[in-house]
Amino acid sequence: MNIVDKLVQKVKKRDTLHKLKGHRDKAETIMKRDLREWNDDRLMAESMRLQCEAKAGAPLDKLLIDAYALVCEAAQRTLGMRPYEVQIMAAIALHEGNLVEMQTGEGKTLAAVMPAYLNAITGKGVHVLTFNDYLASRDAEWMGPIYRFLGLSVVAVQAGMSFAEKKQAYSADITYVTAKEAGFDYLRDSIAMTADDTVHRAFHYVIVDEADSLLLDEARVPLVIAGEAAATRNDGTRFADVAKQLHREEHFVFDEFKRNVYLTEAGSDKVESLLHCGNLYDSHNSHLLTSLNCALHADALLKRDIDYIVRDGRIELIDEYTGRVAENRHLPDGLQAALEAKEGLSSKAGGQILGTITLQHLLSIYPEISGMTATAQVSAFEFEEIYSLQVVQIPPNRPCIRIDHPHKIYTHKEAKLKALVTEIATIHATGRPILIGTSSVEESGILAECLRQIGVNCHVLNAKNDSEEAEIIAKAGEIGAVTVSTNMAGRGVDIRLGGGDAKQADVAAKLDGLYVIGTLANESIRINDQLRGRAGRQGDPGASRFFLSLEDDLILRFGIDKAIPSSYKKLKQDEPLDEAMLRNKISHIQHVIMGQNFHIRQELNYYSDMVEDQRRILYKDRHAILTGETPISPSEQRVRLFYIDKFWAEHLAYVSYIREGIHLEGLANLNPINEFHTQIIQAFDQIPAKIEEETSIMLAKLGNLNDPSRWEQLGLKSPSSTWTYIINDQYSQKALLAPDAMGPDIIGAISLVLKPVVKPVLDWLFRTHRWR
Repeated sequence: MNIVDKLVQKVKKRDTLHKLKGHRDKAETIMKRDLREWNDDRLMAESMRLQCEAKAGAPLDKLLIDAYALVCEAAQRTLGMRPYEVQIMAAIALHEGNLVEMQTGEGKTLAAVMPAYLNAITGKGVHVLTFNDYLASRDAEWMGPIYRFLGLSVVAVQAGMSFAEKKQAYSADITYVTAKEAGFDYLRDSIAMTADDTVHRAFHYVIVDEADSLLLDEARVPLVIAGEAAATRNDGTRFADVAKQLHREEHFVFDEFKRNVYLTEAGSDKVESLLHCGNLYDSHNSHLLTSLNCALHADALLKRDIDYIVRDGRIELIDEYTGRVAENRHLPDGLQAALEAKEGLSSKAGGQILGTITLQHLLSIYPEISGMTATAQVSAFEFEEIYSLQVVQIPPNRPCIRIDHPHKIYTHKEAKLKALVTEIATIHATGRPILIGTSSVEESGILAECLRQIGVNCHVLNAKNDSEEAEIIAKAGEIGAVTVSTNMAGRGVDIRLGGGDAKQADVAAKLDGLYVIGTLANESIRINDQLRGRAGRQGDPGASRFFLSLEDDLILRFGIDKAIPSSYKKLKQDEPLDEAMLRNKISHIQHVIMGQNFHIRQELNYYSDMVEDQRRILYKDRHAILTGETPISPSEQRVRLFYIDKFWAEHLAYVSYIREGIHLEGLANLNPINEFHTQIIQAFDQIPAKIEEETSIMLAKLGNLNDPSRWEQLGLKSPSSTWTYIINDQYSQKALLAPDAMGPDIIGAISLVLKPVVKPVLDWLFRTHRWR
């Protein structure tokens, strides 16, 4: 770190301390407001007064102390919970538009009630975005009595709600909802034909829970609404059968980081023989090569019970950060169909994309945003750079006494597994509760079976039994409990010592509390920290340790093994390697990867931001027509809305087509991003004229008739069915992570980002040795 960076850090630290002092002073003032002598009617009258002043335009900052004092008393009367000073400090920081870091178990849920109440008394509505449906329902039900005691309404949105139920939920003063469901509802509103068919009102203020996950890890995830599937030829089984007949090294090879797969010369010959297609790389065979690339990627790179599970006849993708099933998520392009064919499942036809928005762009619509999480500081620069959110670290109510032991690193996976089983059995014999975080469904199953074979009973929590999550987590802190989980247990859960039983909690504390074991070093330090944070809540004792091996995926993919002395590589010892250098190297590579991920997100922003700007321009015009701001007859309204949607959908298809091949511009020494912007701007500029032309023609056909049946006859109808899904683009992002990409590695990295449609060109480059 250079002198300038050190100076900046020093100034920021001083600024943070100054902020915290101000928050603490306000919190002390709030806590001194003793409302215990007030009866319930007087408290309600005070709430009504604050609502009247807020709706009349009084600055919320001037109402904060009164409002927060009122919430504190209401929380005590309804839930028996009076916020701690640090929770009030966090609540102040949230209202000021900061990203609050609070340690696990410090009470983020209650802290969020104060700014939610303060901003809701304006009557404009507040959204609290949660990590999943369960937490939205839980938090709304849990905190609901406070809001209702003070005269405000609160509802949780759940997937599967009826239109009427959602409209009522979004009209409430405070709405708890997942970011994805709020986004899907926004997309549905964006294709509504009447104002009455929308559920959202204007966005106002949002509190983002688990903010690092939603604002960083999933920020670029595209939410999609699609309609009426086009007739498609489904011959995925044919290509899946071909892929299964190809053998690694002989017919295909991986790139250095196992992100891409390529046919060898022998592989191409084999495919040409099986498909009877002649030269696979002829232009008329491009659709064959695209389908084959998808099938080969699905067969060789996507692993069942690691990347996805099969349940109830469906592919369910697993979120790499959480270990949970990624609900309603699809792979891009033909990769989803190829994976379904690999597993012998019927493919679900795609459809025309009607609208799309990323979580980052959705959140940018809110005029006021704040967030909270237990792991923010390590990514503070990115939060400030992208969202202009400053991280405020709130001190714990009680000091954290958890012991985070250094990693134990073994030479090979078998030694690591043996050590894990021994460690768990030894600790379990004392009765101390243990939580083990694994990398995948597959690994959690293997470890659980090994433990059962030696007589250690355990609960297993992974994507296959996620419906039992609450029950399993509730028992994870009990005496003698052993819980084997994927990353599911690392976020959004609160493990109480003794399972909530006071006597058991005392015994567990004397056994040094919950012992958390990690079986891998995650690419993101935040994910590891989230797992550690399950132990040591509210000053409880606890400990954590990670068990690693030199054969772990992170170490092999990112070249840490290259820094390992060759003498170690030949070892197959059961004892751990006592090398501080290895632990430092792993920590270093995790920081490097986080930096690379940041640059990937920046790169993706360059492409998507322009499309989002275009969407907002068109949506502004559409919204004015929909709400009557632009006077029109009913027929003209219908016609204009129809053609806006039609040409926007066509534009999205064109954007996707251009995006898939734009990196090839780099081969001609052109800037791909500039070329992309030029082409989509030119296309977008043509849309208004197209809308006007088609509208004029259609209105002439309609005459002066405002007859809905006539609209249907002329094809002015909305899609008979729509559905929403999420494009899982983690493979595209990973392709850019190669730290030493040179020559063919550049093409290898690009090939996945460009998606399978341009891989014929890239494969042809390899075959002709132009990049060797």
